[in-house]
Amino acid sequence: MATVNKNAAKSFYMLALARICLGCLFLWAFFDKLFGLGFSTCRDTATNAVHVACGAAWMRGGSPTTGFLSHATGPFAHWYGNLAGHSWVDYLFMAALLAVGVGLLLGIFMRLATLVGIGLLILMWAALLWPAANPVFDEHIVYIFVLAALNLANSQQKWGLRGWWASTDLVKFLPLFE
Repeated sequence: MATVNKNAAKSFYMLALARICLGCLFLWAFFDKLFGLGFSTCRDTATNAVHVACGAAWMRGGSPTTGFLSHATGPFAHWYGNLAGHSWVDYLFMAALLAVGVGLLLGIFMRLATLVGIGLLILMWAALLWPAANPVFDEHIVYIFVLAALNLANSQQKWGLRGWWASTDLVKFLPLFE
């Protein structure tokens, strides 16, 4: 029985690593789209040259959703294409990336961060139907399951600020922010 408890305790550290890694992925996407750091934003596809803070960067007036949504495929392509470039979509998308990234990285407002992250990933998966490498599954689906596991295991969180965050008046007033 002691081996099972040791392994269960170790799994919470693995979930902490997954939480931190996913938080970094979401934050990187936010900063890349905000500043045009040259990974998915501000990289010349023909030459592979990076032009940091190019016109596609959100801080320079670019739209963080236009590139992805205008290249949507599958049955919802027209709907996603119509959303591309609207400022309200850009603000919601960037707010979601930031909230999920900060929440996961620090281990705060995990319930909200995981639910928003799951919603965002479902929308991104649906925009790319059908995935190229598999008829149904891609990394978005894997991340959804990891976020669901993080949500369920939040009370046993390791390497995060959950203990402090759960004791704040905001969380006591609005449990969704736990």
